[in-house]
Amino acid sequence: MAVAGVGETVRLRLDVAYDGTDFSGWASQPGRRTVQDTLEAALATILRLRETRLTVAGRTDAGVHARGQVCHADVSSTGLDVLGGTEQLAHRLARMLPDDVRVRRVAAAPDGFDARFAAIWRRYAYRVCDDSAGADPLQRRVVLGWRHRLDADAMNAAAVELLGERDFAAFCKQREGATTIRTLREVRWTRDGDLLTARVVADAFCHHMVRSVVGCLLAVGEGRQQVEWPRAVLDGGVRDPRVVVAPPRGLTLEEVGYPPAEQLAARAAAARAVRTPP
Repeated sequence: MAVAGVGETVRLRLDVAYDGTDFSGWASQPGRRTVQDTLEAALATILRLRETRLTVAGRTDAGVHARGQVCHADVSSTGLDVLGGTEQLAHRLARMLPDDVRVRRVAAAPDGFDARFAAIWRRYAYRVCDDSAGADPLQRRVVLGWRHRLDADAMNAAAVELLGERDFAAFCKQREGATTIRTLREVRWTRDGDLLTARVVADAFCHHMVRSVVGCLLAVGEGRQQVEWPRAVLDGGVRDPRVVVAPPRGLTLEEVGYPPAEQLAARAAAARAVRTPP
């Protein structure tokens, strides 16, 4: 494939939504269908590049969805100009991408922008239907069916004890060299009929953290564990076999937050520093 002409590099911000059901997660994996590979292939084809690499705000697991994912790519400004700019790139992506992934917006990123390190918070939603008949079949890809009535008040009382800057090793799948210290800003369940939605906000999340926290709270909600149990698991500092990781289909990355443009570079630099236990 021909390479776009030599020119300056421009960083693009892409706002992305996808149904994660048929993807093996965000991150590129040989022989598997991933969101990253799908988007990178489309960008390379449209911009006539040998390859392009995306940096993402949060790597979602297999089966997890996104409505407000953010990523960036550094591309040749010459190739972008030949195409006709970011608006034309967005139109071409809409025609080329499969129906289960959409690029909602393409824009030149401000100086200092890094989709991963400049982010100051990520917001997820986890949706559960506790109707004994099961979840609406039209929502089966994005809502977890739960056959026992859940006590949202008990789950909220338990969630409060998890907030703040803490070591979430007990709720994370460990990765060598990676810290498990995070600042959990909000975990709150709301009910609308038989649909419960957990709003989960943190500066960042480690692998399986959201689904492990949700699984722990669901055990409280149906009365299998006491309100104090999730905090005891957290304080234990190691994975507890009694914590069941909630299935991926109920989880959606809803939004990623960034500071004002003049603070982007400083935020990215601070986020790269390895955190120590508070």
